[in-house]
Amino acid sequence: MFVSDHGSRITHLPVTRYRARVKTVTAFIALGSNLDDPAAHVARGIDDLGSVPRTVVKRVSSLYRSAPVGFRDQPDFINAVAQVATRLGPRPLLEALLEIERRHGRMRGVPNGPRTLDLDLVLYGDLVLHEPGLTVPHPRMHERAFVIVPLAEIAPHRLVPGRGRVSRLLAQIDAGGVTRLAGV
Repeated sequence: MFVSDHGSRITHLPVTRYRARVKTVTAFIALGSNLDDPAAHVARGIDDLGSVPRTVVKRVSSLYRSAPVGFRDQPDFINAVAQVATRLGPRPLLEALLEIERRHGRMRGVPNGPRTLDLDLVLYGDLVLHEPGLTVPHPRMHERAFVIVPLAEIAPHRLVPGRGRVSRLLAQIDAGGVTRLAGV
């Protein structure tokens, strides 16, 4: 039972009339792969983003080659960033990304190790969120040229909460290990 603003009791609310409107949010997804034809995995991962419910891919960066970070004894990565407009909340969007990774055979083992496809929710509007298994903005995105370089290509003026504009972050990192792939 609900009580209205006027004090009268309401036993039910018509769902269609009072359903909360879900705001469309601009989010950015970082993609990376270094196993089993990584460029194809990233391209299919981008295509798969288009099948996420209530989500539309708006822009996609070029593909970039980058050296591994952390665990270095592995092949180079192919990376990109996609901008999406979504009506999913951050947790359901993350769950959709994890499902895409699973469909691509992603196995979690060695931290920063090789992977068929990695999808990271790096920005979700201007939201700052710290929950178990989900931190937005991504806590290390500002340190990672393989995220900042492709993000700067499609959204240089985007503000990263607590860090500043993407273009400023790009000027502060060593992007020498990140190379744009020609003709892709």
